[in-house]
Amino acid sequence: MNRTLKIIADAAVTKSSRLKQARIVALLSAFLLSGCTAFSHDRGMTVVANVAGETIQKDVVSIRTNGDAERAREAVQRLLSRILSVDSAVQIALLNNRGLQASYNELALAEADLVQDSLPPNPTFSISRIAGNGALEIERQVVGDILALATLPYRSEIARQRFQQAQLRAAEDTLRLAAEVRRAYYRAVAANELVGLLTDAKSTGEATAQLAFKLGLTGSMNKLDQARQQAFYAEVSADLAGVRQDATSSRERLVRLLGLWDGDLGFRLPAKLQPLPGRPLSLPSIEVDAVGHRIDLQIARIELVALAKSLNLTEASRFVTMLDVAGIDRKTRDPEGAPFRERGFDVQFQIPIFDGGEVRVRQASETYNKAFNRLTEKAINVRSEARDAFRVYRSTYDIAGQYQREVLPLRKIITEEMQLRFSGMQIDVFALLTEARQRVAVLRNAVEAKRNFWMAQSELKTAVNSGGVNEAKESRSSVAADAGGAGH
Repeated sequence: MNRTLKIIADAAVTKSSRLKQARIVALLSAFLLSGCTAFSHDRGMTVVANVAGETIQKDVVSIRTNGDAERAREAVQRLLSRILSVDSAVQIALLNNRGLQASYNELALAEADLVQDSLPPNPTFSISRIAGNGALEIERQVVGDILALATLPYRSEIARQRFQQAQLRAAEDTLRLAAEVRRAYYRAVAANELVGLLTDAKSTGEATAQLAFKLGLTGSMNKLDQARQQAFYAEVSADLAGVRQDATSSRERLVRLLGLWDGDLGFRLPAKLQPLPGRPLSLPSIEVDAVGHRIDLQIARIELVALAKSLNLTEASRFVTMLDVAGIDRKTRDPEGAPFRERGFDVQFQIPIFDGGEVRVRQASETYNKAFNRLTEKAINVRSEARDAFRVYRSTYDIAGQYQREVLPLRKIITEEMQLRFSGMQIDVFALLTEARQRVAVLRNAVEAKRNFWMAQSELKTAVNSGGVNEAKESRSSVAADAGGAGH
């Protein structure tokens, strides 16, 4: 009876022990899985799509499959089938530019890094077998990095913020490409308009040169006036050749940004720039808008928060850089004795005798201070850039408007009056030639003023939303250096 009770009691203890072990395993599993992050269905593109939709009202797509590529191709072909507007050019670039797709691939890689950094460290299993003189020893170990496991939630949160930075960088690349396309588009169309202007001027110069030659043969025009007519024709021809080359280069620049090749190079551009808007934009709170919307500022803010958390983690773990725990199961068989089994654990950690973590703390602290100062500098610069971009926008609008409202109408009156006087033989050909030169110069200035306005408007949008190309590259280099210096 007593033996039976003892067996029942031992079974109860064993069952209780198993229940405790099961609870410990469950709690440990819940802790391990709490830091895990799964891949998103869109690979982080939701933020990019929202920014593009709200800021420039355009669609973006990350091409992953043949179906995605085919749908993007069909959309591009529809847009290319008609005369290209600046909005359709931007949309084509967002669907077709492979450099932008590479940025979206970088975003997917950043999400992979996030998932990787949120996973618990894999345990290490080792087995050894030692035999000799009839004796045999088998030892098995399972080693786990306890420090990495304990800091997993903090490292996972830092990795999540790095991923948010990557999302904003992809959005920044999207807005930057849109700005570059707008600039290239306005240059190309303005060059087309100048080609048309100088082509007409060349025709006029050729006609007057032929007339001067015929008058010279009859003795009605001296050599000086003939040379002046020929010089005008030669100058216009040289200018036209230069403008045609500029138009070709501008078009090729646009082609590269749109990602076009082969049969898509025959797209049509307008012959002239679109007219000026009826009234300029009024942006009384442009500094506030820029500080609130600039993506590079948002990236810098997230970087500062991530570095602050990294600094806290470094300070908390400054004395402990390695903490490994190993479970040991050893089985020994000796021919002179009975086999026996041993179980235990092994703990390994570094003793901070020479390096107490001061170097890592100092590096993390200075990296944080550097990021804080860079963020403050960028906020100041953003305000100045926004003010300057708006002033340039208003100035170019006023200049282009002055040409449209006053200079060109007055120049038209002068041209008509000069032609009437020439028909009435009140002025000579030389006076008409002088007026033609002035008219061509004024028309060219008017086209360039209108081009400068549209480009200034594009720069204004860039200053408020995304920032300059060179500054963004410098910012990324700085972020990469800061992340490397704050590694733990």
